[in-house]
Amino acid sequence: MNKQHYMKEALKEALKALEKNEVPIGAVVVLNDEIIGRGHNNRENEKSVVGHAEIKAIEDACRNLGSWRLDGCSIFVTVEPCPMCAGAIMQARITNVYYGAKEEKSGAFGSVFDLTAIQGFNHYPVVREQIMEKECSELMQSFFKNMRAKQQK
Repeated sequence: MNKQHYMKEALKEALKALEKNEVPIGAVVVLNDEIIGRGHNNRENEKSVVGHAEIKAIEDACRNLGSWRLDGCSIFVTVEPCPMCAGAIMQARITNVYYGAKEEKSGAFGSVFDLTAIQGFNHYPVVREQIMEKECSELMQSFFKNMRAKQQK
């Protein structure tokens, strides 16, 4: 599995969010070296708290597989998932999580807390962090820098 290839696909999704003035986070779900789900942030445009990239990619993968169980799948996301998305990943039974940039304010796979360290859940993904971290971090930093500049005008 070419992890950088799939993270580049997640970055393409993040750029779709950026084009919509959304926080540029993208995700793809992969099964047997094939992308089966794609998503990008769309909270502002949809006016929906669950409009996160991971949720969108998981829903797309579930529709394409015809099942809510994503056993054997991997998710590639440009930024460490928040608690809601980390929970959805675990509920969907996703096997592997690969993320780019850490999320110091809401990351639920190690930055704020680690959901996989809490005992009692029936499924735990393997989490691998900081795949293409530089590119993912720069995209987020650029977005927020530009947003702050616009607010100061």
